[in-house]
Amino acid sequence: MHAPDFWQPGKGGLCAALLSPLGYLYGLATRTKLATTTAWKSPVPILCVGNLIAGGAGKTPVAIDLGQRLTAKGKAVHFLSRGYGGTEKGPLRVDAKAHDYHSVGDEPLLLSHHAPTWVSRERKQGGITAAEAGADLIIMDDGFQNPYIHKNFSLIVVDGSFGFGNSRLIPAGPLRERVADGLARADAVVVIGEDRTNILETVAKYGHTALQARLVPSPLPEDIQGQAVIPFAGIGRPEKFFQTVAGLDCRIVSPIAFADHHPYNDTDMAHLLDTAKKSGAQLLTTEKDACRLPTSFLENVTVLGVSLEWNEKEALESL
Repeated sequence: MHAPDFWQPGKGGLCAALLSPLGYLYGLATRTKLATTTAWKSPVPILCVGNLIAGGAGKTPVAIDLGQRLTAKGKAVHFLSRGYGGTEKGPLRVDAKAHDYHSVGDEPLLLSHHAPTWVSRERKQGGITAAEAGADLIIMDDGFQNPYIHKNFSLIVVDGSFGFGNSRLIPAGPLRERVADGLARADAVVVIGEDRTNILETVAKYGHTALQARLVPSPLPEDIQGQAVIPFAGIGRPEKFFQTVAGLDCRIVSPIAFADHHPYNDTDMAHLLDTAKKSGAQLLTTEKDACRLPTSFLENVTVLGVSLEWNEKEALESL
């Protein structure tokens, strides 16, 4: 689904106000579950990369970057995911050659290109299986609000341009829990991109000095540099991808946004191809979207990868 417009920073209005009582109940349920549930402790450390809002904030790129850094330090890193959007309950190790996003979800497919990745609706069983398979450190992509598994270290990722939205709880806003509660449990905070919503100031009130990073796109292939492109994306905030593309050496024609985790069908792909043909433009999408597209269709698409660039690598290494 697309996030409602009134979830945006600085917005709210009548809809948010009317939904606030439901948001209060949602937050109460989350606090109660976290306070009354005994979390299972894994035999190996668990590092959780989560956020406080529904939708994309940059968790998966952060998880991948940390996984690569820890692997370089000699750690046997495994990823653990719920497998949102997939049918498999797990625990199951993701095989990108044998599984597709229908079975395991798009994010686990992306993670599996970097380290052994497990999907498990019940994260405890996924953690047990990963440890038995040789993991000596598990990185959870999301799951910060999951009360059933103990995290040895929790890192909150925040999109600097969106922050905590309108600062209201679901469904009145994007928050999964109160900011104060979440930051009190977090060990560290990472702000992705320019801080346009005063996140650094907010997290400082709770004793955190946030690390800062930005997503750096891969260079465009030479054959489309300076050419017309049609960017399309079905991620938490497609506009972030469009802004990234706008900074590249190309000319944007008719960006097309889909809902997060959108399952592309034949009609969608026919529309994309037709639009590109009529515009004489190249289709451009994200790595996450590419996981939800058939190989035959990807022959017509340029996939734009991103990497994480940290403002202070020394602070990250120290952490």
